[in-house]
Amino acid sequence: MFVFNFFYRNLTHHNLSLLSPTKALYFFSLCLCLLLAPAIAGEVTQTNLEKYSWTLGYSPDEIIDYYEPTPDTKLGLHVFYPKDHQANEQRTCVVFFYGGGWKSGDPSQFYGYSKYLASRGIVTISAQYRNAKANNAIPRECVEDGREAIRYIREHAKELGIDPNKVVAGGGSAGGHVAASIAMCTAIDANPKSKTKSIPNGLILLNPVYNNGPEGGYGYDRVQDYWKEISPYHNIQKGQPATICFFGTNDIHVPISTVEAFQNEMEKVGNDCKTHIYEGQKHGFFHISKGGRIMFEDVLTKIDRFLVKNHYLKGENKVSTWTAEAIAHYQASKKSK
Repeated sequence: MFVFNFFYRNLTHHNLSLLSPTKALYFFSLCLCLLLAPAIAGEVTQTNLEKYSWTLGYSPDEIIDYYEPTPDTKLGLHVFYPKDHQANEQRTCVVFFYGGGWKSGDPSQFYGYSKYLASRGIVTISAQYRNAKANNAIPRECVEDGREAIRYIREHAKELGIDPNKVVAGGGSAGGHVAASIAMCTAIDANPKSKTKSIPNGLILLNPVYNNGPEGGYGYDRVQDYWKEISPYHNIQKGQPATICFFGTNDIHVPISTVEAFQNEMEKVGNDCKTHIYEGQKHGFFHISKGGRIMFEDVLTKIDRFLVKNHYLKGENKVSTWTAEAIAHYQASKKSK
């Protein structure tokens, strides 16, 4: 409005006779610059994202083999321990499952998240599970592996220094589906006679696949023989773990209508579920390598608060300070190579 009034006052027919051609051109150019400046700044803001490797240059403190689903396949837990951690402690454990459409991916996707949570005193794990590319696995087997990861963690709680009643599962995309299915789709179980509880105590879901049904559900063609057993949306029941979820409005894999339907059903049965929707963000935006630093910090801050709210963590978050240090660490590690 300011630019319009400025232009109107100085370049209308009433004032034009008072301006020389040079001055008229000057005023027109100035107004044009003022009009374009916000758009140019906006473009810089949109494209000038701080993006870094999702590992942030970190690697796990230990990799533990937890499951051998076939004679030629060993699956590992990539473990990040808090500083000065002792095996006789009883800390919260968060275990993440990577994304990749059940087809590909690896645990390094959550090294950055794991390192931060370890800095807050949580034993954090990025778990390996079978996928189609590496192991010719089907989605059912992905969930089965995730369930065995939870069992192993609880069975080895004393060695890991964790509280078996404070095991939170999380993941992104297909890994979010694995985490949600471990909690909700109890029929998917390679070891149903096990006496070890495999349902996590909480869920951190980053644009997970919710609906695998025939009417627009993700991956239905790959799970059609057992879709009702493996679709989290179709297995919502009262008493499921406290859940936090993150989605972008431009996610091409999980429509917002599905997100809202899931949230509504969780609320209907009285489950504690909080969904955060980010305008304009795409699938995978929560990774610092995709959505950039601002998105990464915001999601991580909300995860931290969720863990504090549910008594898995204490104290104030230090996301911004930690991220700055992590980026410096990453840049230094790149220079040293």
